[in-house]
Amino acid sequence: MEFFSRSLTRSGMHTAAMLVPLPGSGSTEYGIIRSFANAAERDAFYASPVYLEWKKRVAPLTEGEREMHELHGLEAFFRGNISDPPPTWKMAVATYLGVVPVVMFLALTLGPLIRSWNFVLNNIVFNACVVGLLTWLVMPSITRALSRWLQPK
Repeated sequence: MEFFSRSLTRSGMHTAAMLVPLPGSGSTEYGIIRSFANAAERDAFYASPVYLEWKKRVAPLTEGEREMHELHGLEAFFRGNISDPPPTWKMAVATYLGVVPVVMFLALTLGPLIRSWNFVLNNIVFNACVVGLLTWLVMPSITRALSRWLQPK
């Protein structure tokens, strides 16, 4: 956690999240997803003393060399512990299955509460709720439920 705190203070770093193995999966693979303002900021981070110090510190705790994968768009939701994302059409179907019920639920529950608000504010709050629910609740559940279909062996 110390490394996360220190790394998030760097300019150009937007977010960082740790991927941990599912309980009972038997996997020992951990990952970190980071987003940067641009490629120059990303490269500067990986050359920074903060990163190099952390890399040296965790070397005895790791097996083999680190693997880096650049993720774009929806594939970041679907990466999990696999090297290749599913086909784009499958990611679109899974995302649609998540978006429709979330939007319908919020339209019925939150919608009436904020309907009288300014149009822009209404949309900002509504869409922030959609994105939050999708990111932390719905898409992780959908990708788990559809994992065999998304990534057949």
